[in-house]
Amino acid sequence: MAEKQNSNIGERTALLECAAAPSDEQIKGFTRFLETRYGSSFTLKINVTDRIDSGFILTIGCDVYDWSGAGRLAQLKSYLHNNIGAGDDVIPLMRKAINDFRLMAKAQQIGHVITVGDGIATLSGLSRAEYGEVIIFDSGVSGMVQELRHDTVGCILFGSDSGMTEGTRAVRTCRRAGVPVGRNFLGRVVNALGEPIDGLGEIECDDYYPIESPAPSIIDRQPVCEPLDTGILAIDSMFPIGRGQRELIIGDRQTGKTAIAVDTIINQQGKNVICIYVAIGQKASSVAQLTDNLRRRGAMDYTIVVSATAGMPDPLQYIAPYSGCAMAEFFMHQGHDVLIVYDDLSKHAIAYRALSLLLERSPGREAYPGDVFYLHSRLLERSAHLSEERGGGSLTALPIVETQAGDVSAYIPTNIISITDGQIFLESDLFFSGQRPAVNIGLSVSRVGGAAQTRAMKRAAGTLRLDLAQYREMEVFTQFSSDLDETTKNMLTYGQGLLYLLRQSQYQPLSLPDEVILLVCAGSRMLTGIPIRKIRSFLDGLIKFFHDEHEDIITYLTAKRELDPETRDKIISLAQEYKDTFAASSE
Repeated sequence: MAEKQNSNIGERTALLECAAAPSDEQIKGFTRFLETRYGSSFTLKINVTDRIDSGFILTIGCDVYDWSGAGRLAQLKSYLHNNIGAGDDVIPLMRKAINDFRLMAKAQQIGHVITVGDGIATLSGLSRAEYGEVIIFDSGVSGMVQELRHDTVGCILFGSDSGMTEGTRAVRTCRRAGVPVGRNFLGRVVNALGEPIDGLGEIECDDYYPIESPAPSIIDRQPVCEPLDTGILAIDSMFPIGRGQRELIIGDRQTGKTAIAVDTIINQQGKNVICIYVAIGQKASSVAQLTDNLRRRGAMDYTIVVSATAGMPDPLQYIAPYSGCAMAEFFMHQGHDVLIVYDDLSKHAIAYRALSLLLERSPGREAYPGDVFYLHSRLLERSAHLSEERGGGSLTALPIVETQAGDVSAYIPTNIISITDGQIFLESDLFFSGQRPAVNIGLSVSRVGGAAQTRAMKRAAGTLRLDLAQYREMEVFTQFSSDLDETTKNMLTYGQGLLYLLRQSQYQPLSLPDEVILLVCAGSRMLTGIPIRKIRSFLDGLIKFFHDEHEDIITYLTAKRELDPETRDKIISLAQEYKDTFAASSE
């Protein structure tokens, strides 16, 4: 490999640009330096120019050694920045740093733009660039290497390409793309590069994390066993989500997918969970409205919003979920529980498809490149519940995927279903019939299941899912029949009551005690005999009755998270008492 590199360099010319003609001794020094670094086969060309004020610039291949006055000043600035920390008395530190400063024979690898457009730049000269490395252009725009070819490099741009033309210089940074992270980001809205876009000033960061990092190994994980309460009765009772789990939210457009994620974020208030919401390819007005809703409900105090709207370049939409995940990992590594919402990965895949086609990669199924599965798997695999030796933090992911006409067998949905630990499928017919959240009981599943459910919720839920499945089957079977026996009528009435029980307004997540009380009452057939149109008011009044007159039960369920037979019987007895009062007042 080294022989091939030296051979290639031997065919080139080493160009020495200087402010004044060098002496013979200096030329010998340059020759010895080049022979040491690149071998003996090269031609040294000297060019005296007034474009540099002092010193010299040595260029060979894509390597540039800038020992001009400006280059030396840049090295000194970099040295001071790396060796002087924050402090009150910086003069002695600066004096020591300057005395210790030595110029380094460090080459900058310079490339040049061949073509640019649509957020993509093709470069020549960066023969040793690495995949995922940050590149800085003379126009001030940064980019990331995304395609490595034999003699050119494909780079996605993180800014406008208006100031870039053919021949624009590009410099390697030898570092991976990353974002600033820290506690000061809580309550803020930032773009995919971690820059604030909410008009509230700059953010002082605590660290700098790479946007791509390896997922925790099996040894570094522990089982998912602690619940992450969503406050949504249909999910917490039948499809529980654990801290460290990846649960997909999937459904057609406008079926309440984002509403479930937002309610889950709102429900984390006071539960010591950091939330990160990543908006990909959405309208800026939608993100602004969502942020305002979170702020009015006090949820922005523990939430970061990462916004890569539809008006932003595709490269920013592509890196947005990775940037959000890096911010989440900062808190996870400190032992915190973190919830991250990717809304949505369908638009993320579309942005990546656009970049791939512009980079001239061969399209595969549905025009998506073949590595789109790896694109999402390396993102979602970073969700984990870390072992106690690693701090015990967790990262729970709620990716959102949009389907077309309920087709869960499409390319992107099937990919992400196979990566995640379950899915919550929202059905359009249920949504438009008024059943919200419109969770399809048959297609939804949590592969963690009861392991991530409190004992109180597990005992209260009982056979809820089985009862609903039987009701849906009986409903289909009897829709053409008018003559029904009493048992079938009771089953249909009971099932209708359960569906009304699971209806829940947006921005109104339920606490664990409220969910347990409602499930216990429904499971004991407490809703039988109540007209369908009055079930909602009955349930709301029941919860208010327990909070106002039996706070001891609420306190017990909150503290113990357990449902013993005695407490269950007491809940049923009190609920029957309220039902009698409700029935009397309704007459």
